Amino acid sequence: MQVTFWGTRGSLPSPLNARTVRSKLVNALVKGSGKNLDTPEKAEAFCEQELSFAEAGTFGGNTSCVQVDTGGPDYLICDLGSGAREFSLSALGKHGPAKPQTYHILVSHVHWDHIMGFPFFVPAFIPGNKIKIYSCHAKFEQAIRGQSHEPCFPVEFTSLASSIEFITLQPETEYEIAGAKVTGKLQLHGNDSYGYRIEKDGKTVVYTTDAEYKTGDRGAMERAAAFFHDADLIIFDAMYSFAESISVKEDWGHSSNILGVEISQMAKAKKLVLFHHEPVNNDDRIQSILGETIRFEEITRTGDPLAIVAAYDGLKIDL
Repeated sequence: MQVTFWGTRGSLPSPLNARTVRSKLVNALVKGSGKNLDTPEKAEAFCEQELSFAEAGTFGGNTSCVQVDTGGPDYLICDLGSGAREFSLSALGKHGPAKPQTYHILVSHVHWDHIMGFPFFVPAFIPGNKIKIYSCHAKFEQAIRGQSHEPCFPVEFTSLASSIEFITLQPETEYEIAGAKVTGKLQLHGNDSYGYRIEKDGKTVVYTTDAEYKTGDRGAMERAAAFFHDADLIIFDAMYSFAESISVKEDWGHSSNILGVEISQMAKAKKLVLFHHEPVNNDDRIQSILGETIRFEEITRTGDPLAIVAAYDGLKIDL
């Protein structure tokens, strides 16, 4: 499988502003002073070799949308945040409007940051496309239909030209979707949220965003580890620092990077992706959190190493 991240922020989109872009540019110019960066190739090499990811790029600002390529002809994506627009434009650019496609969409829950991209999901406007939206959430159809309704949006849901089907899943039940085995699990979050375990050809991806795991609830952590067991990739809600998650932001429905490491280690997972970044955290802060998380894994490791990365818009991971 290949996993592509189209949106990685939590709560609301957080694009770079002009001041932040200027700050990155000034920093790069100062660091490159006197290095004779007089060709694009030299400048590219300098960015790659001497600037950190946060200095040379950005983790992005779109909200949750993750594509899981299972090797078949159909698309499978998780959530419909603002990143869904970027995904849909990419898919349309690849196939063109004259070649209908089938899109399978797993929805974790119906808070706006996870469904706000659907009114701008271009394939939904094109005849011949098939869009199948799945969720364990009781109100997912109501929420998705409702946001594409006046006075909130000018194009009524009923005007969309594609074939759209809503399919309710039962938690803890295995389904075949887009050629993969998919199982949902209830997570602790306001108004409920569901994580998904996706398995294909001996590889496993777990998508677990908007879930609060509490360090004092050992039973819940063990149940989560059982759901994550032996996963090749865990996409984990690491919105808060550990200190925030047990103090001022306890019961806000999100987890921390530290608990992501602990549960992934318990599950004997191979790779952890820090996801659903706090919108007030800039690129430097996210990179700092990544470094702290890697160090925490190193000092708590008891078995095989756990690879850790921070998700960014455009990240691709091959399994």
